[in-house]
Amino acid sequence: MPMLKIFVGTMYGGALDVAEQVKPLFEEAGYEVAIFDQPTLDDLIGSPTDLALFCVSTTGSGDLPGNIVPFARDLEEQSPGLAGLRYGLIALGDSSYGDTFCGAGRYLDELLEGQGAQRLGERLEVDAMETFMADDEALPWVEQWIDVQQLKVA
Repeated sequence: MPMLKIFVGTMYGGALDVAEQVKPLFEEAGYEVAIFDQPTLDDLIGSPTDLALFCVSTTGSGDLPGNIVPFARDLEEQSPGLAGLRYGLIALGDSSYGDTFCGAGRYLDELLEGQGAQRLGERLEVDAMETFMADDEALPWVEQWIDVQQLKVA
């Protein structure tokens, strides 16, 4: 059974809630799913990752939440090269912050692409000004992502 790893960057639990809500969709599609709410680079590269999903909220002025900072720092410093990694990204933000809207997700996306990882499809950016519960937008996006990217294995 292929492994999907969901990496969470969250301050108040919203991104973790999204990860927990979308997990059954991937299980139905035939994946073994692991959620990492204190992710490390070793969680990504230490064992096979067939597919990754990043659920990341933005804090401060476009900053990464503290729980995912060590992951991003190690990714940048160690430059492991992620040419075989296929991933999706759900970024949570608030458009009232202007230019820094979904800044953490956008930054992480650039970091992953810079290491050679391949994003499948477009990044989902959920705006707290328009969507009260992020999973209301994330669930249909994941269903469509699985379908369009032909990720179903079961």
